[in-house]
Amino acid sequence: MFLSRNIVHLDLDTFFVSVERLLRPELLGKPVIVGGTSDRAVVSSCSYEARRFGVHSGMPMKMARALCRDAVIVRGDMEQYSKHSAVVTQIIAERSPVYEKASIDEHYIDLTGMERFFGSLKWAHELREAIIKNTGLPISLGLSVNKTVSKIATGEAKPNGELQVVADRVKPFLSPLSIRKLPGIGEKTYPLLRSMGVSTIDTLSRIPVDMMERVMGKNGIALWEKANGIDLTPVEPYSESKSISTESTFEQDSIDIVRMKELLVKMVEKIAFELRDQQKLTSCVTVKIRYSNFDTHTLQQRVPYTAFDHQLIPVVRALFDRLYQRRMLIRLIGVRFSGLVSGNPQLNMFDDNLAMINLYQALDRIRRKYGQKIVRRGVGYPGNEIAR
Repeated sequence: MFLSRNIVHLDLDTFFVSVERLLRPELLGKPVIVGGTSDRAVVSSCSYEARRFGVHSGMPMKMARALCRDAVIVRGDMEQYSKHSAVVTQIIAERSPVYEKASIDEHYIDLTGMERFFGSLKWAHELREAIIKNTGLPISLGLSVNKTVSKIATGEAKPNGELQVVADRVKPFLSPLSIRKLPGIGEKTYPLLRSMGVSTIDTLSRIPVDMMERVMGKNGIALWEKANGIDLTPVEPYSESKSISTESTFEQDSIDIVRMKELLVKMVEKIAFELRDQQKLTSCVTVKIRYSNFDTHTLQQRVPYTAFDHQLIPVVRALFDRLYQRRMLIRLIGVRFSGLVSGNPQLNMFDDNLAMINLYQALDRIRRKYGQKIVRRGVGYPGNEIAR
């Protein structure tokens, strides 16, 4: 049933809290909550000490304060977290044959074939030790036959531990665990499965796959496979070149800078929505100009991981101002977001309140239902550009 693969999953424990503790050692051992500081903000991360009181990520800060009155509330700093994430990624990149940066605090590594030369668990252990030594950040790992099982193993190894699940132990390992441990079971799927009398992975694995498909469609098949320890998803090699972009070519070359800046806003709205829709974050913004003589110039800037229009628009405008120096007619402008990772955009909503998050979510629901162009910012839209 299981392909002969060796997949490592690495997860930085309570990453935002751990970074804050590096910067402020006095926070060690205390219940810490990272997020916005107002009652209308949300929890982005919390320490294990705070979790004992029922605090969890995504919870309104007002509720978290009520549950854990002694908690230290820290306003998140995505710039710091992005920097520390990059250091960890660099350590992994220097040592790993194939790795995937799955999110700001998670990585997968494919060690298949290396067991002939190195013990896979020994290699993974030495990598984990190197990360801890060089960064001071706690990190847990799981090693198993595929991404799903290794990720679950990491969860069971926390905090700051290691766990290997070999092929013939996959089913016994998974069976007693709650279905909540299975990647892909969220707030909607969990109640549905519980209404069917399913509470453990073992029970889920025994449901006929055709019944799962009838109840949940293709997602039901995927969950059934995961419950049975089946996951053929490859480790996707991480590359900063992974990107999402859009360009507009003018029917007539132009120097209407005001209009171009309005168009840039449209572009950011378009591809930032696509980021959020794909649950991605960007860490690099690039602006492109092609002049009437076909000379093409680009300028880029690293940014803390984000997928929010109001954080990306100022960066794009500033790059355009720096880039447009020749005062020549412009033929084309474009925007690209690269250095993409998976992640919940709420993670970097430290300075805004819950109302802002709800606004983004509401607007995105409208766009998914009626199309991206149904809701836009209050700038002029008539023009002669042709979006591509």
